[in-house]
Amino acid sequence: MTTQAFQASFRLRPLPMLLAGLFATATGYAVAAGNDNTSAEPASASSGATDQAISTVEVTSAHLKSARIALSPKIGTTVYSIDKHMVDALSQGDSTPFDEVLLRLPGVAQDSKASGSLHIRDDHGNVQYRINGVQLPESISGFGQSIDTRQIDETDFMTGALPAQFGLRTAGIVDIQTKEGHTTPGGRVGILVGGNHYYSPSAEFFGTVGAFNYYLSGSYLSNDLGIENPTSLKNAIHDKTQQTKSFGNLSYYLDDDTRLGMMFGTYNGKFQIPNNPAQAPGFSLAGVSDVTSGTSTLPSSQLDENQHEVNRFVVLSYQKNLGALNFQLSGFKQYSELHYKPDQVGDLVYNGVSSDTLRSNSSAGLQGDVSYKINQQHTFRTGFSYTRQTTESNNTVGTFPTDANGNQTQTTPITIIDDSSKVGQLYSLYVQDEWHISDPLTLNYGVRFDRVSAFVEEQQWSPRLNMAYKISDATSFHAGYSRYFTPPPQELASQASINLYTNTTTAPAIATSDSVKSERTHYFDVGISHKVNENLSLTADAYYKNITNMLDEGQFGQALILSPFNYAKGFAKGLELSAVYNEKNWGMFLNTSLQKAQATNIISGQSLFQPDELAYISSHYIYVDHNQTYTVSGGAHYHFGDSKISGDFLYGSGLRKTPDGGAPNSAALDPYTTFNAAFVHNWKKTAIGDIEGRLSIVNIFDKSYLLRDGSGVGVGAPQYGARRTLYAGISTSF
Repeated sequence: MTTQAFQASFRLRPLPMLLAGLFATATGYAVAAGNDNTSAEPASASSGATDQAISTVEVTSAHLKSARIALSPKIGTTVYSIDKHMVDALSQGDSTPFDEVLLRLPGVAQDSKASGSLHIRDDHGNVQYRINGVQLPESISGFGQSIDTRQIDETDFMTGALPAQFGLRTAGIVDIQTKEGHTTPGGRVGILVGGNHYYSPSAEFFGTVGAFNYYLSGSYLSNDLGIENPTSLKNAIHDKTQQTKSFGNLSYYLDDDTRLGMMFGTYNGKFQIPNNPAQAPGFSLAGVSDVTSGTSTLPSSQLDENQHEVNRFVVLSYQKNLGALNFQLSGFKQYSELHYKPDQVGDLVYNGVSSDTLRSNSSAGLQGDVSYKINQQHTFRTGFSYTRQTTESNNTVGTFPTDANGNQTQTTPITIIDDSSKVGQLYSLYVQDEWHISDPLTLNYGVRFDRVSAFVEEQQWSPRLNMAYKISDATSFHAGYSRYFTPPPQELASQASINLYTNTTTAPAIATSDSVKSERTHYFDVGISHKVNENLSLTADAYYKNITNMLDEGQFGQALILSPFNYAKGFAKGLELSAVYNEKNWGMFLNTSLQKAQATNIISGQSLFQPDELAYISSHYIYVDHNQTYTVSGGAHYHFGDSKISGDFLYGSGLRKTPDGGAPNSAALDPYTTFNAAFVHNWKKTAIGDIEGRLSIVNIFDKSYLLRDGSGVGVGAPQYGARRTLYAGISTSF
């Protein structure tokens, strides 16, 4: 990286976040614990910027972008920043799924796509995504990641005790600033191909027309490993996926201090559900299978189960900067859908139930954020959000009749129609004050109110207190306390019509199921960051969560969709350590996390569990299924001329499992380590623009490892991590 590029990257962070600026420059991965006053102007989002005079539109864009970022304080939180340099160093570059980018951050543990892909500080889900200051409505969980990594300019990932502005989903805040237009129109097109018939073309276009600023992106993905393989074989059976994504960020500047904006995004994903061969039939179906003889004319390797996912959103925003007063008002609309199509015959033979499941969620609402700089010591912030959701659950279920003892009584299935819907509302309001007591000490204190009206009617006032203290020019300390209120995700918490399935093979062992409640948490967090010298920076962060009505999620049905439930009590605690070393042309990072989360007494969704499982958990603390004791990630890169080599690794000590005859979640899966590498070369100013070529390899040593083994509380089928895969790509920027 040149000196000029170093300075541009460094200006992304103000002086109190010196460590973050150094980290972003060296590795594209930034860590900061403490104050972020967001006073610096961010760099241009486009590639190929020159030293020529900057146009009025660009100045307006940077000015209002900085003002928009300033609406969201990060005082006293743990902030991990990601920029395009980190993404470029990953093996798949900007084709890397966004959740895999997040796996390179401290406190983030890997899981299977069917279980949510990742976990932050031992939470299951509970992640808030914000794009350009607007919180995205939640979508129905599935395998797809509707956020396309290539649309991102910068990301701040916040954890810990958060200020009052952030609520509802609080395990981690993924605060994304997207790419924007540039006075010189341009774009980028490329393609990445690889093993498992991986094929992914993509395109980006940006520019300005007068006061109108635009950025557009789109991508297509097809491969034969859409979901983790349920076997240790190299290639999965029946596992093709096709996915398309699009995103647009449009702005019109009425003047230097006023912006009208529109964002939109679409995701469409089709997945085959992979087959697990050599399974014995579990039920007798006339003309197909016989449990007594253990035979079936339809082998489990030939099932044809499929899942289709859709997510669409649009956001309209009005932003105004009046000097000391700054605000943004946004309206949003979102629709998501998941449709599981069973193998009508095979699901009956092997599971005793064949459910055609269509789940949809439509959300609309408003969000407003205001900041007012009273004086040099105090900045007042307030805001609100309102969301109205309509959830539909339509199920056509084939199943077999049973006698009073649960024994199958006939080999011809019956059909049950199980449809339901729910309209729910979320209300939130917050006020807070950023108080600069002195040069080294800043407090951010406030309170928020949240209310949910859906399957439950609940509310809470939540106080927040965050402190950042600069011990010296090289050392910063932060601490915070937050009270959290986390409603269950309405799009997942549909009420099952248990009585419809009485005396069938679908009937639950427990015929009652209480409504899922909102989680309530006392959260404590402390951290310190230290710059050892010009090359080495260190951070440490510790947290503790005392939780009532602890939310968790599991995969219980045929459709690979998660269902929430509550433990009465729980706790989570952990320690995160991070280090970065950088020189002019190379850098490296290393993250280590130690975590523990346990809970007791399941008090909702009881029909999802077996009686003996519930009885044990009612009087014992158990590990939650997504707990991983040790997680380590690291990476390095080296620039030489117009080329770069990079590598990274992930280590996991293993998620929980239930051993044969053992207590629920009382054991851990075997640990694993995967290594990845990439080589990138650039050909600049060719006849067709700046060209980038990429060769990379994922899981270099072809490690076969289990993410899930099919046991544990709320765990579905086994899932193995991806085996060694080679990729090659080329793109051109113009």
